[in-house]
Amino acid sequence: MFQVPSHPTAFDLHSYLRAPRRPSAPSLGPAVQLPRTLARPPFVEVSREAIIAAAPELEIVPVEYIRKGLRSKANEMLAGISALAPSHIPSSMPRSRLPHSLNVPLRTPSTSQPSYPTHLLAVISSKNPSDMATLLPVHSLVLASHCAQLPRLPSSQQQPHSPTLHLPVLPFSVPSPAAFSVLHSFMYHHRLEAVLKALFPMPSGFLQSLSHEVVRAALASGPTLHQLSSYLCSSASGNPQTLTVHAAHVKELWQTMVALGLFDHELWDTVDLAWEVILGAFNLAAAGQQ
Repeated sequence: MFQVPSHPTAFDLHSYLRAPRRPSAPSLGPAVQLPRTLARPPFVEVSREAIIAAAPELEIVPVEYIRKGLRSKANEMLAGISALAPSHIPSSMPRSRLPHSLNVPLRTPSTSQPSYPTHLLAVISSKNPSDMATLLPVHSLVLASHCAQLPRLPSSQQQPHSPTLHLPVLPFSVPSPAAFSVLHSFMYHHRLEAVLKALFPMPSGFLQSLSHEVVRAALASGPTLHQLSSYLCSSASGNPQTLTVHAAHVKELWQTMVALGLFDHELWDTVDLAWEVILGAFNLAAAGQQ
């Protein structure tokens, strides 16, 4: 089984930082405590060995150039995933019945030059192991170029012009399979608004114009943070239990990013924004109950 290294299992409750114009860390009784910030681990570059295993021809190409090249090919890779016959890839499968590989028929792709996936990850939770694994088609180079803690994946040999794709099935343990699915999609399309939408409700007008610059500006703007927190608090009807569920989504995304070694600074800033909004919503909910 492929398992990413150990990950933080609890918040660091000693990392409260009282930044100006930002909400304080709320204390919600003995059952729920939230830190002021979510710690970023020290930067680690991705494994050159893992990249070479995925694409030997890129042995001397700088990682940043590889990532930029993958961004330009995102549509082709997503078309390759969409070309897999869904009838032959169950969304989930009992761990005890996982095959070593699957032969998946190919449908007519939506683009003339699709880039087909190389593996199927059978994703399970390292925190709450269950009998079911979620199956996700992946491109090994996408994972290798983004995830510093990912072990090298075994090679995947394909027959040219074959009507089927031979995909090795790899059991893969992460803190949260749901969070990994969000991050896996981000590695292709790099859409920050899709990450936020997966965490909790946000104003549609804010998401429509979302960019890294907008995220940074929001983090530096007290009024914007208050507006976003008010929206979230209202959507939850000021219910602390509902807000706790939203906070858990952010926590699981953070834990999975740390475990994978995913150091995209735009993504980390977006997680910081999500956490600021969560803290502000809790403070507003607490004020409304007094």
